[in-house]
Amino acid sequence: MYPGRVNMKEFAYHDIDYRGRLHRVDYRSTDKDGNVCYKYAQVYTPYGYDPAKPYDILYLMHGGGGSADAWIDSCAVKNMLDHTIHAGDAKPMLVVFPTFYKVAAHETKEAARQSSRFDVHFFQKELVEDLLPAVESKFHTYAETMTPAGFKATREHRAFGGFSMGSVTTWYAFIENLPYFSKFVPLSGDSWAVEQMGGETKTEETAKLLAEAPASQGFGPEDFSIWAATGTKDPANNSLTPQIEAMKAYPEVFRFSEDWSKGNLHFLLAEDKIHAYPDVCTYLYNFISYLF
Repeated sequence: MYPGRVNMKEFAYHDIDYRGRLHRVDYRSTDKDGNVCYKYAQVYTPYGYDPAKPYDILYLMHGGGGSADAWIDSCAVKNMLDHTIHAGDAKPMLVVFPTFYKVAAHETKEAARQSSRFDVHFFQKELVEDLLPAVESKFHTYAETMTPAGFKATREHRAFGGFSMGSVTTWYAFIENLPYFSKFVPLSGDSWAVEQMGGETKTEETAKLLAEAPASQGFGPEDFSIWAATGTKDPANNSLTPQIEAMKAYPEVFRFSEDWSKGNLHFLLAEDKIHAYPDVCTYLYNFISYLF
């Protein structure tokens, strides 16, 4: 039995009057050919959001074939945020739901067929150059300037996570954008930085690349935290679980702990959970108290 199959609490819908709000943020980006494209992200603000004070912020990516609306449409993530924040189990925070696709939501079916490692990799440029300034200029985060320096200075208040292809995106963010993010929540997806499904097919090479990523960006083990999860009946188990086990072979970089408040690498392998938004919402429910 792999560590991490215990200590999970299930999320159930809560009828709550203290509801946050969703806001659409439109912004301009470019595609891989340099063509201008217009995109949007959904932004959650907690109940009682006060624009006069700064908030921590979590960027949460959808899975393949999804859109900026996928998390909201496919599970009770908003209710989970409302409940955990109101109950005091999580700090009030902003949550951004973006997309790595360059097309409108109603066009993503064809885009999904063309989805590749390149799509989520290319998003790393857009993430820093376009999305962060678009969102954090409209909502009060800890960034005092909408510049790379301003975002780097406030990385402790910024997290990135995602489901499936969004988890692949999260591993890319860890490899390339550690200067801007300090917390990572990859859910049911491995790193494809070496090759597609590399957590299964190139396990050792993938773990080595991930272990080298912090130092290559000027960071040590005290500068980041990872909360990863998948289910025993999720196909992603075949790639993510071996990857996490291989990452443990680098204790000088990854300090694994089953206590999610300690160390910098945590893993939840949930019995009978599948590859679905309600299940990964439950994983996020378990982790969200520890992000900020």
